[in-house]
Amino acid sequence: MNVYDFDKTIYNGDSTEDFIIMCLKRRPALILRLLRCGISFAGYKAGLCSKTEFKEVMYRFLRDIDNIDDWVEEFWDSHLNKIKGFYIRQQKDDDVIISASPEFLLRDVCGRIGIKHLIASRVDRHTGCYLGINCCGEEKVRRFRKEFGDAEIDKFYSDSLLDAPLARLAKSAYMVRGDEIIDWPSR
Repeated sequence: MNVYDFDKTIYNGDSTEDFIIMCLKRRPALILRLLRCGISFAGYKAGLCSKTEFKEVMYRFLRDIDNIDDWVEEFWDSHLNKIKGFYIRQQKDDDVIISASPEFLLRDVCGRIGIKHLIASRVDRHTGCYLGINCCGEEKVRRFRKEFGDAEIDKFYSDSLLDAPLARLAKSAYMVRGDEIIDWPSR
């Protein structure tokens, strides 16, 4: 099986950032909720809160959107073209996407392009509250093992060295930089 990070790996950009921008364009008043992110981000950088806690503050804007599923569908209607060609060309039936982005945002696109296995951050799409730990770093390994046990990863692709724990599990790992795919720097 091949395992892929999502943002900046098979998606050209950061889907969460793009989704937030779309939401702000549709409802500019959401900026008031998002302004609180600056304070929370400073707290995260200073070690006063976890990444999960910071992101929970960021996602509080979801409380102001009644029909979030419609917004997600509309988002993917206009952003599906940002799935990178290299992925579409090599896609396999047993691929796994594992991402720190919220599951509610990625579930739709995975269904559209035929990805059956998604592991992502569990965020309540109505409240912005996390239903677990942000799915990054070692948490990706923990979640992968919980889902697939000792299954082998043939190839792993990511844009970030934060995914080194998963890269170490793979037979081969690759760093994705835009449209360039190179061997993982070191495992």
